[in-house]
Amino acid sequence: MDIRQQLEAQEQQVLSVHACFSNRSKGRMRDEPPCELRTAFQRDRDRIIHSKTFRRLKHKTQVFLAPTGDHYRTRLTHVLEVSQIARTIAVCLHLNEYLTEAIALGHDLGHTPFGHAGEYTLNRLHPGGFRHYIQSLRVVDFLENSGQGLNLSWEVRNGIVKHSKGYKDILPNDARELPATLEGQAVRVADIIAYLNHDMDDAIRAEMIRESDLPQHLRQVVGDRPDRRIAAMMRDLITETLQKDEGRLRLSPMMQEVICGMRSFLYAKVYRNQLVHSEFEKAQRLISELYLFFLEHEFPVGSEPVCPKRRQPVSAAEEKRLHRLVCDFIAGMTDRYALDLYSQIFMPKPWSVM
Repeated sequence: MDIRQQLEAQEQQVLSVHACFSNRSKGRMRDEPPCELRTAFQRDRDRIIHSKTFRRLKHKTQVFLAPTGDHYRTRLTHVLEVSQIARTIAVCLHLNEYLTEAIALGHDLGHTPFGHAGEYTLNRLHPGGFRHYIQSLRVVDFLENSGQGLNLSWEVRNGIVKHSKGYKDILPNDARELPATLEGQAVRVADIIAYLNHDMDDAIRAEMIRESDLPQHLRQVVGDRPDRRIAAMMRDLITETLQKDEGRLRLSPMMQEVICGMRSFLYAKVYRNQLVHSEFEKAQRLISELYLFFLEHEFPVGSEPVCPKRRQPVSAAEEKRLHRLVCDFIAGMTDRYALDLYSQIFMPKPWSVM
């Protein structure tokens, strides 16, 4: 056996019957020979980490737009924290750690500049709508690797597109709303555990709230420090899942209530705070103006302009294509690239010729 086959054999010995085994993957969009050294999910993780889109996450907003402080989270640090939490859950439940890690690292690749401000604006402007989790799948399927995509396994793609909750149930009873694998479900829960705690930490750092502002009945359950809260949430998930042993993840009703309570608290005190919302509105205007500008003007992708200058009349098919190109272009921007580009296009420049 080569090394990959040895790793696959080890999975059969140590993983739970509910885990997703590497050699039972539903496969890729395009068949390719297996690697001699890595399992299918290890390859997926590596492809995500080495992608340009992944590197750009370091300059994309988590909550605070284009933060200059060294310790505020970005979209990159968010996915790393999600990965750490999800992997801990996977290890404790004897799930496939490599699959869990790949989903966690890839789940936010489709996020826009300026976080949900950009997502909201593109959803309003693009005729087909816009959701970051669908864009994440589009990135790994079509946009990365010079248009070839990353050709990831079905299980990773499923986990990416089913991770998002918004204000919906964390683990809904309808299995169709959940990732098909427990590894994907682990990322779905780890995502909210991570952002609740690190967004609160960042808001305290920004002096928007204090630790003591979190309602007492929530602190009594999960503690008054991020590490204690994360540990309490993970412990509840792992314990409930092992006790139920029904092939899906479970949270206790009490912990579901606590997590939803923290989410409501952050929406009221942080996400909808006027200081954040005023910058949110500025970011919306910036994205809107860039979007409308590039519907009329060419822009570079690589070394060649792919969006020609607008010629009237435009067919419905051409109109649809232009919107898709512009939407992909803007969604891939970092905060600072969008700010610099906006300044170049719309801000007057001093005349320097004497």
